[in-house]
Amino acid sequence: MSPNGSDRSPRRPMRRKLLQALTAGLVLATATGCTWKDFPRLGMPTPVTEEAPRILSLWQGSWAAALAVGVLVWGLILWSAIFHRRSRTKIEVPPQTRYNVPIEALYTVVPIIIVSVLFYFTARDESKLLELSKKPDVTVNVVGFQWSWCFNYIENVEGSTGDAKTSKELDAIPDRYKEAFPDNAGGVYACGVPGERNPQTGNPGPTLWLPEGKTVRFVLTSRDVIHSFWVVPFLMKQDVIPGHTNAFQVTPNHEGTFLGKCAELCGVDHSRMLFNVKVVSPERYEQHLKDLAKKGQTGYVPAGIEQTAHEKNRETNQL
Repeated sequence: MSPNGSDRSPRRPMRRKLLQALTAGLVLATATGCTWKDFPRLGMPTPVTEEAPRILSLWQGSWAAALAVGVLVWGLILWSAIFHRRSRTKIEVPPQTRYNVPIEALYTVVPIIIVSVLFYFTARDESKLLELSKKPDVTVNVVGFQWSWCFNYIENVEGSTGDAKTSKELDAIPDRYKEAFPDNAGGVYACGVPGERNPQTGNPGPTLWLPEGKTVRFVLTSRDVIHSFWVVPFLMKQDVIPGHTNAFQVTPNHEGTFLGKCAELCGVDHSRMLFNVKVVSPERYEQHLKDLAKKGQTGYVPAGIEQTAHEKNRETNQL
């Protein structure tokens, strides 16, 4: 009985609050729009390229490792709290341990092992994802600028003349990337304009067309500041840096229209740097390029800022 004569236990309000918190957590977990089929992806969208499952696997493995470490830490905390709580009958200071070499070695070595394992799998997958050994079927020069995108399709297109390898507009692209360009590729381009929307989805921004089942290499250049090229269901993004050219390649394997955006805070209108990616059959892709040529969008728009001295030196050393 409590001092005021009531038999109400002071622990009951705490238990009631705990029950309410658990109920609220259960409601939040079950009231979301996700289904059980979405749960294994742990918040990631459905992959739409051949390379994306590798990224998804790394994401899932990282979560599994984090959960295992979390369960271990939570278990040790609860074990200590329950089995080493103060006794109600004995008022005494528990034994004090000043040094414990095995435990100190354990909590030093284990984190090093965890970080080393995560580093190994991350480095392994990163090197594979950035590999450019395979010659691409399609090359697109993605040009970022405040506040939209241009897409140079480096292709042999009927009605377009020129040569991408010698084009002045593509001087910012290093020679090591130009080696994969088709010979005498006149090319076509598409640039984002204010208020542009995808006609099928209504989503803002220009639309980048890609062929399903073909290896696409993105050569990323910027005209002004650092941007970041991110197609959400590709599960991969890469910085678009002025004076420094980045590149990666993917093979889309699902038709559809997907969202893309700039993932680098690039200025006051960063939120407007949206675009769409439309993956279609190779036949529709070729027809789209011909349609761009008929509209007069032939040749290339300027790729961006000239390479920095450091980038030129790196280029020379790799040749």
